[in-house]
Amino acid sequence: MGRRVVIDVDECMACEACVELCPEVFEMAEDGETAVVIMPEGGDEDLIEEAMDSCPVECITWED
Repeated sequence: MGRRVVIDVDECMACEACVELCPEVFEMAEDGETAVVIMPEGGDEDLIEEAMDSCPVECITWED
């Protein structure tokens, strides 16, 4: 199994930057209070990296 993208929901401030940049991997939770990962092992890694770089609280990371 490869690396997976994860969001620390305790740190997420629901800015929606990751959702706008990479909607195939991220979406807003039903309550709208955090973003969630909907495809942890897939998607365009360059877009995921861009979402990570755009996150104001740096709560998106790779997990092995």
